[in-house]
Amino acid sequence: MEQLRGSFFIGGDWVEPASDRRFTLVDASSGEAIGTVPEGVEADIDAAVAAARKALHASGWADASPAERASVIERFLAALTARSEDIARSVSTQNGMPIAVSRALEGGFSLGLGQYYVDLARSLGQPDIRPSQMGRETRVEHSPIGVVAAIIPWNFPVTLAISKIAPAMAAGCTMVIKPSPGTVLDSYILAEAALEAGVPPGVLNWVAADRDVGAYLIAHPGIDKVAFTGSTAAGRAIARTCGELLRPVTLELGGKSAAILLDDVDLDAFIQGVPMASLLNNGQTCYLGTRILAPRRRYAEIVDALAGLANSLVIGDALDPDTQLGPLASSAHRDRVESYIAIGKNEARLVAGGGRPSHSNRGWFVQPTIFADVDNQARIAQEEIFGPVLAVIPHDGEEDAIRIANDNPAGLGGSVWSADSAHATDVARRIVTGTIGINGYLPSVGAPFGGVKASGMGREFGPEALNAYQNTKSIYVMG
Repeated sequence: MEQLRGSFFIGGDWVEPASDRRFTLVDASSGEAIGTVPEGVEADIDAAVAAARKALHASGWADASPAERASVIERFLAALTARSEDIARSVSTQNGMPIAVSRALEGGFSLGLGQYYVDLARSLGQPDIRPSQMGRETRVEHSPIGVVAAIIPWNFPVTLAISKIAPAMAAGCTMVIKPSPGTVLDSYILAEAALEAGVPPGVLNWVAADRDVGAYLIAHPGIDKVAFTGSTAAGRAIARTCGELLRPVTLELGGKSAAILLDDVDLDAFIQGVPMASLLNNGQTCYLGTRILAPRRRYAEIVDALAGLANSLVIGDALDPDTQLGPLASSAHRDRVESYIAIGKNEARLVAGGGRPSHSNRGWFVQPTIFADVDNQARIAQEEIFGPVLAVIPHDGEEDAIRIANDNPAGLGGSVWSADSAHATDVARRIVTGTIGINGYLPSVGAPFGGVKASGMGREFGPEALNAYQNTKSIYVMG
């Protein structure tokens, strides 16, 4: 059934848009339109920022105790829990995420992430008193950074929204949230939950808009911090704006991570881990290890195993619980991924996939694709494809593997696979990246997540994320 939404959520109420422009939402599995929503313009952003600024102090939100804010967040999470299946189905329909993944992550992991910040907020509030070399003591105090512009991508729209909303709320900030035009329906579910939970008016505001209006939000004089997840190219543009304004910014950007297989790798365990570590969400995940660095003496064995896995995956409708690989998020994104597959056919040896599945002419499907005999300087090895495409690169031992892994502009994720986890950890320490897994990869809500080099700056998850939404003041008590 087609969903028609006519309002934005601003100031704790449903507000008519300032223009008649609209976005059309599409079912990624069928290519059919499933609804329309308003498209925000500058006036809508102005209204949302004004509501957020008013709420910062007028509602008492910024001045509330961390425990009081934690209670509000917990009610919000309870309202989301009741809607978890609706959230999962909405996300899977819009961006093609297999429903089993969406239920686990968008409808499950995101709630656990939020609860982490509820618990963390309840542990805050104790005085931070430190020794002073010249006076009696120094008191270190934290206050909300202010109004936050949160720019959310389409690949994990709920998890990545909560990764910003929960720590920002715990810190006492208010927010203007801009979802991606491709995944907007889920933001209405979050807004309805916020309304039901009694989140103070103006603390959370949602306005869907395109990039130009998003740029207006980022540069808006009423914004105190920007939190962005998306491409490296967009992140550079945002960094330039925030640098000129001296505006704090968190950038979680793209990746081209390496999965390093050492000589003693348990190949069966690795193949079992590939769907999560290298192909999660149809390859539309920033941290995935899409460069597979395989020891030359076991290279043929590893390539054959990866090809066998790719050929065995169940490709189908995102809402089918048996689906392991769903469609890509849009027709335009499928075109982009297919353009890289065409490049790869001229750079390397195709051993699996490389086309569209034959079972359906509907939706934005691409076969899981494996390239062998890949040089690390090839475009398919250096550039983020953001689809189910893996490049298998041979290495001549541990030192060579480390060199290859670090020879890329990105530095977000990665993994090391070995029968000796202690040795694998030693190798992991030498990889220039923000996060890395040993015999698998799964982010932890209590530990910082983010990248180095072209993969961004700042961290989400853990106490580090909450700290990024706070100003810090030192009070020197001399006598």
